[in-house]
Amino acid sequence: MSSPLTRFAFVVALAAAAVGCNQQTAAPTAAAPAAAPAPAPVAAAAPDAAVLASVKALRTNNVAGLLENALPAAEVTKMKADWTKEINKDPVSEEDRHKFAEQMIKLTAPGAEDKLYAELEPQLKQFEQQSAQQMPMMIAMGQGFIQSAIQQSKELNDQQKQQTTALIDATAKWAQTAKFTDAALAKQAIGVICKTARDLNLKTLDEARALNYDQAMQKAGIVLGGLKQVVALYGLSMDNALDSVKVETVSANGDAAKVKVTYTAFDQPFTTESDLVKVDGKWYSKQAIAQWAKAQEKEQEMAKVAAPAGSEPAAAK
Repeated sequence: MSSPLTRFAFVVALAAAAVGCNQQTAAPTAAAPAAAPAPAPVAAAAPDAAVLASVKALRTNNVAGLLENALPAAEVTKMKADWTKEINKDPVSEEDRHKFAEQMIKLTAPGAEDKLYAELEPQLKQFEQQSAQQMPMMIAMGQGFIQSAIQQSKELNDQQKQQTTALIDATAKWAQTAKFTDAALAKQAIGVICKTARDLNLKTLDEARALNYDQAMQKAGIVLGGLKQVVALYGLSMDNALDSVKVETVSANGDAAKVKVTYTAFDQPFTTESDLVKVDGKWYSKQAIAQWAKAQEKEQEMAKVAAPAGSEPAAAK
């Protein structure tokens, strides 16, 4: 984890996985505009309120709020302070700049939707003719591999393994029936992608690298909103699943608590329990904090190893 960009991507992934938010629904008739990030939620006073604050942040595409609820305040402050320096630490080439600008023009130019679909259409037909029949077997193989990994996991208890396995089964059933080669859905997906690119309003790589923390979080929210719209077209509505979440505090003792989370995914009810820990007066996922601590330790170890080599140029001067 060498940059704030990696840091917040890691946390978003943890939070989204913890919610387990996928639900099969009918494809929407029109794509709703990506919601602008709302102000960061106020510190939660109870364990269940802390979980619901993260759910609300994810529901409103509020990446900044999601991070505020997933990380201790000191870490968020550090991330903000280091953002501009770290995001620009590695130099970019003229080739990188050219590719970025070329891609953004391709996505945002007038008539981009029709041009992109014209490029995609033969690939969809080719996939349907050559690979579609193999998809069920490939999905089943992937399902078996993931289920094996779940059963061998030392970080999940028996109940979590059971719930995760059930969710993977439901996901596999959806994947086997989703209309990935449907022309109408592909056109709608391309429309969402192009609109998302226009809403980002970034023409050059230098503009992207010049974003401060708050601006970057806003752009991340736009991308998250676009992603949610695309997957909803194919029958996965994260927002519907998030709207179904209910949280109940099972127990709370000092700085430790347990909550029960229920939600609907793929038209099926799911229930799971999660352990929370209190850090500086706020509740966080125990598992997420533990994984974050491991990542921090690894980062510190890497910094120690790199320090002597990094100091040589300075000493030579």
